[in-house]
Amino acid sequence: MESLDKALLCMKIIDERKAIDPVLLDVEKMTSITDYFIVTGGNSSRQVQAISRHVARKMRECGVRPNGIEGEHEGHWVLMDYGDVVIHIFYQPVREFYDLEGLWAEAPRVEINAEKS
Repeated sequence: MESLDKALLCMKIIDERKAIDPVLLDVEKMTSITDYFIVTGGNSSRQVQAISRHVARKMRECGVRPNGIEGEHEGHWVLMDYGDVVIHIFYQPVREFYDLEGLWAEAPRVEINAEKS
C-alpha cells in the first residue's frame, strides 16, 4: 500500500469516529521519520481511546499492523506509528497546548476533499 493511500485510509477511518478537525500533513521532505502526520482530536479521553482502537482494528482488517501505539491507556495523546504514517490523536485541550500543526506549519496540508473524488 502506498504511503498516501495508507494515510487517506487512516483519515477515512478516523472520520468514522467523529474526530475533531483531522489534518493530514505531508512531512516527507521535512523529516526522515515518516511521510505523513495525521493530527486529530477528541472531546474526551474516552473518545480518543475509541478513535485509536477503531483505527487499530480497521487497519488490522486491511492487513496493516502498527509498529507501536503509545498513550492509549491515558487517552490524552495517543501516538500510532504505521511507519510511513504517524497518527497523533489528542484530547482537544492537550492538542491546543502542544499545537503540532503550528510546529509543522511549513508542511503542506493534503486536501482530503480533492483526494476523495
